[in-house]
Amino acid sequence: MIFITVKFKVRPEYADRWPEIVADFTAGSRGEPGCLWFDWSRSIEDPTEYVLVEAFRDDDAGASHVQSEHFRSAQLTLPSHLAETPRIVNAKIPQDDWSLLGEMAVTGME
Repeated sequence: MIFITVKFKVRPEYADRWPEIVADFTAGSRGEPGCLWFDWSRSIEDPTEYVLVEAFRDDDAGASHVQSEHFRSAQLTLPSHLAETPRIVNAKIPQDDWSLLGEMAVTGME
Protein backbone atom coordinates (compact mmCIF):
# COMPACT_ATOMS: atom_id res chain seq x y z
CA MET A 1 0.00 0.00 0.00
CA ILE A 2 0.94 3.65 -0.30
CA PHE A 3 1.05 5.19 3.17
CA ILE A 4 1.01 8.98 3.36
CA THR A 5 1.19 11.41 6.25
CA VAL A 6 0.81 15.14 5.61
CA LYS A 7 1.16 18.02 8.08
CA PHE A 8 -1.00 21.05 7.31
CA LYS A 9 -0.19 24.34 9.05
CA VAL A 10 -3.50 26.21 8.88
CA ARG A 11 -3.83 29.98 9.20
CA PRO A 12 -5.10 30.70 12.75
CA GLU A 13 -8.38 32.25 11.59
CA TYR A 14 -9.29 28.96 9.83
CA ALA A 15 -7.97 26.45 12.36
CA ASP A 16 -11.24 25.73 14.16
CA ARG A 17 -13.13 25.42 10.85
CA TRP A 18 -10.56 23.20 9.09
CA PRO A 19 -12.64 19.99 9.30
CA GLU A 20 -15.52 21.85 7.64
CA ILE A 21 -13.22 23.39 5.03
CA VAL A 22 -11.86 19.98 3.99
CA ALA A 23 -15.17 18.11 4.29
CA ASP A 24 -15.76 17.68 0.55
CA PHE A 25 -12.13 16.69 -0.05
CA THR A 26 -12.32 14.18 2.80
CA ALA A 27 -15.63 12.65 1.68
CA GLY A 28 -14.50 12.42 -1.93
CA SER A 29 -11.22 10.78 -0.98
CA ARG A 30 -12.84 8.30 1.41
CA GLY A 31 -15.27 7.37 -1.36
CA GLU A 32 -12.53 6.31 -3.76
CA PRO A 33 -12.44 2.52 -4.29
CA GLY A 34 -8.67 2.38 -3.66
CA CYS A 35 -8.65 4.51 -0.50
CA LEU A 36 -7.97 2.42 2.59
CA TRP A 37 -8.28 5.35 5.01
CA PHE A 38 -8.18 9.14 5.06
CA ASP A 39 -8.10 10.41 8.64
CA TRP A 40 -7.45 13.87 10.10
CA SER A 41 -6.04 14.65 13.55
CA ARG A 42 -5.32 17.95 15.24
CA SER A 43 -2.07 18.55 17.08
CA ILE A 44 -2.43 18.83 20.85
CA GLU A 45 0.66 21.08 20.92
CA ASP A 46 -0.21 23.42 18.04
CA PRO A 47 -3.93 24.02 17.39
CA THR A 48 -3.14 25.33 13.90
CA GLU A 49 -1.55 22.06 12.78
CA TYR A 50 -3.56 19.18 11.36
CA VAL A 51 -2.14 15.81 10.36
CA LEU A 52 -3.68 13.75 7.58
CA VAL A 53 -2.97 10.02 7.60
CA GLU A 54 -4.05 8.36 4.39
CA ALA A 55 -3.45 5.09 2.60
CA PHE A 56 -4.18 3.79 -0.87
CA ARG A 57 -4.28 0.22 -2.10
CA ASP A 58 -1.57 0.61 -4.78
CA ASP A 59 0.00 2.95 -7.34
CA ASP A 60 -3.13 2.96 -9.50
CA ALA A 61 -5.28 4.01 -6.54
CA GLY A 62 -2.80 6.75 -5.64
CA ALA A 63 -2.79 8.01 -9.22
CA SER A 64 -6.59 8.02 -9.34
CA HIS A 65 -6.62 10.05 -6.13
CA VAL A 66 -4.37 12.83 -7.43
CA GLN A 67 -6.28 12.92 -10.73
CA SER A 68 -9.71 13.12 -9.07
CA GLU A 69 -11.94 16.17 -9.26
CA HIS A 70 -12.02 16.57 -5.47
CA PHE A 71 -8.20 16.55 -5.35
CA ARG A 72 -7.99 19.19 -8.10
CA SER A 73 -10.57 21.27 -6.27
CA ALA A 74 -8.57 20.98 -3.04
CA GLN A 75 -5.46 22.16 -4.90
CA LEU A 76 -7.32 25.30 -5.87
CA THR A 77 -9.14 26.07 -2.63
CA LEU A 78 -7.02 24.84 0.30
CA PRO A 79 -3.78 26.85 -0.14
CA SER A 80 -5.53 30.12 0.71
CA HIS A 81 -6.30 28.66 4.16
CA LEU A 82 -2.72 27.55 4.84
CA ALA A 83 0.13 29.35 6.59
CA GLU A 84 2.78 27.32 4.73
CA THR A 85 3.21 24.54 2.18
CA PRO A 86 2.18 21.18 3.70
CA ARG A 87 4.91 18.68 4.57
CA ILE A 88 4.56 15.05 3.47
CA VAL A 89 5.96 11.59 4.08
CA ASN A 90 5.00 9.13 1.35
CA ALA A 91 6.09 5.48 1.41
CA LYS A 92 5.15 2.15 -0.10
CA ILE A 93 4.87 -0.50 2.56
CA PRO A 94 4.19 -4.24 2.25
CA GLN A 95 0.89 -4.46 4.11
CA ASP A 96 -2.74 -3.56 3.54
CA ASP A 97 -3.99 -2.59 7.01
CA TRP A 98 -2.83 -1.45 10.43
CA SER A 99 -0.74 -3.89 12.47
CA LEU A 100 -1.16 -4.42 16.20
CA LEU A 101 1.36 -2.70 18.48
CA GLY A 102 2.54 -5.74 20.40
CA GLU A 103 4.55 -3.67 22.88
CA MET A 104 1.26 -2.27 24.24
CA ALA A 105 -0.94 -5.30 23.85
CA VAL A 106 -4.24 -5.14 25.69
CA THR A 107 -4.90 -8.55 27.19
CA GLY A 108 -8.18 -10.01 28.32
CA MET A 109 -10.17 -7.52 26.22
CA GLU A 110 -10.06 -9.20 22.80
